[in-house]
Amino acid sequence: MAWTLERWGSQVAICTSFQAEGMAILDMAWRIDNHVRLFTVDTGRLPQETYDVMEMVRQRYGIEVEVYFPDAAQVETMVRRLGPNLFQKSVQARFHCCNVRKVEPIRGVLEGLDAWITGLRRDQWASRANIRKIEVDHEHGGLAKISPLADWTLDEVKAYNEKYDVPVHPLYAQGYTSIGCTPCTRATKPGEDPRAGRWWWETNAPKECGIHCPVETGAFEHELEALTHSRHQSPLRTVR
Repeated sequence: MAWTLERWGSQVAICTSFQAEGMAILDMAWRIDNHVRLFTVDTGRLPQETYDVMEMVRQRYGIEVEVYFPDAAQVETMVRRLGPNLFQKSVQARFHCCNVRKVEPIRGVLEGLDAWITGLRRDQWASRANIRKIEVDHEHGGLAKISPLADWTLDEVKAYNEKYDVPVHPLYAQGYTSIGCTPCTRATKPGEDPRAGRWWWETNAPKECGIHCPVETGAFEHELEALTHSRHQSPLRTVR
């Protein structure tokens, strides 16, 4: 972490959704450089508890959280065409929602950086099993992607946060083990995979939004067009 912050200075930033891993990384970085940059994306559908943690971070660490938002026109077009709950229609439609609300805003942030720090761990999900602590992020223009906790276990993350009294997302106490947008996240049941609460209605689909595991879009463009055509069969009404 010290090497990363010294190497890139203000051109590196932590990307966080305020879950356990991101909070541990923030705490580590802040102890080295209390001016470390931290950014997040407000998708417009986050749980209130996430905003509460954001405020805890501001008060505890005295840093300004850089909050970015999806393009309002893109969101409006998507919702008008496919409905507010398009993510429930199909995996492809859900990927589209994630892309508009989360992936594209992050891509825009990364264009202005030389490196970014993530909370990825290899045992979080199969698609993350081979991540390295330092990688060249070809999906985002070749900048450096740093994952300091790649070889950590969840127990090690929890132990660190307890040791340093790091702020904890309130939804963990309600049985959540992975936290994203409100309609796409639920608490997990005993014995379930930690990411089972994400998009739980899907079967045989990656538990990814596309930020860290690219999702090919060409294969479902036709389906999105079909969904749009179906929506246009009946008059659209503006929700006020």
